[in-house]
Amino acid sequence: MTSELIYKYLSNEASEQEAAQLFGWIEASEENKKQFITLKKTWALTALSGTISREVPVIALKPKNRTRQYLQYAAILAVLMGLGRLAFYFNDRTTASKEIVLELGDGSLEYITEKNQTALVNDKGELVARKFPNQIVYFGKALDKNVLYHSLKVPYGKTFKLKLSDGTIVSLNSGSTLRYPEQFGINGKRNVYLTGEAFFEVAKDKQHPFIVHSDETEIEVLGTKFNVSAYPEDKTVSSVLVEGSIKMSEKDNLSNSVLLQPNQMAVWQNQSKKITTKTVDTSFYEAWTFGELAFNNTPFSTITKIIERTYDVEIINENAVLAKQSFTGSIKISESSVENILELLKRDTPFNYSIEQKTITITPIFHN
Repeated sequence: MTSELIYKYLSNEASEQEAAQLFGWIEASEENKKQFITLKKTWALTALSGTISREVPVIALKPKNRTRQYLQYAAILAVLMGLGRLAFYFNDRTTASKEIVLELGDGSLEYITEKNQTALVNDKGELVARKFPNQIVYFGKALDKNVLYHSLKVPYGKTFKLKLSDGTIVSLNSGSTLRYPEQFGINGKRNVYLTGEAFFEVAKDKQHPFIVHSDETEIEVLGTKFNVSAYPEDKTVSSVLVEGSIKMSEKDNLSNSVLLQPNQMAVWQNQSKKITTKTVDTSFYEAWTFGELAFNNTPFSTITKIIERTYDVEIINENAVLAKQSFTGSIKISESSVENILELLKRDTPFNYSIEQKTITITPIFHN
């Protein structure tokens, strides 16, 4: 009888009274919770596949290293293409999003648009950069006393790429700002300042260490590939090393530091002032640079933040059950709308949602 009620609830056929009865049963014991989770996973996979097969679906991230094996995930986010195109989209939110803003050394602002392709010259008329719709490429070096800083701000719903004057490539994620020299100096260190998330491919230069300043941390490298996430609302700074070697340190206490090896992640906690490390699959942290969102047992609260930044929306979650869930899988951003993702999540943990302009409100199925 209980299993029938669960499937009735998952199929959106349960009455409000039946839903309340089911939630009371779920909260009665851990065993009941486990049974509910098992049945809903089975239901979700069955619904997505369109058959009664219980096989675990296979999805793949597409990292640069094409020889890397495809990863297997037991998750309902795996079958995005099964939904096809939904009848409605999010009012083309990405086309209405704010522009990418470049602040020059003199404080003036320039806006990067799809039609924008211009040269950037200094006060001497010398070429220092070329601006393209999806990236800016810088050139040359400056005398140390003449170093000017630029600042690039990427709004929610967009990403952007920079090639700095030393050859370092920086991919900036949605809602991120990078402050960097127009041209690096001849001597000294290569300092940049990050708020948000970026993937760095640092040009090797042993004489000029590259340092990423973010919140209360410094990440020093000579030449390597790594991801840094430092959104203010997260109250942490995390760095994932793909290749080479980096050192993360507390800015005001450089002895509080860790040296990372490839496939390791360091996380700085603002409150405790501690840095912890662990081994990770770097593919999940590179995925956004290839136009994908990748989750690995990721809490729904974290997923909502990622969706907000990627699609420039606000999500209000009033569903306590959904808030406790975690998900694994990958989504190709260019082929997905916010509705695609919400409809996928609904197949695992049913909920209602409404959209008003840029705000999405998620409520329980039996919400009045």
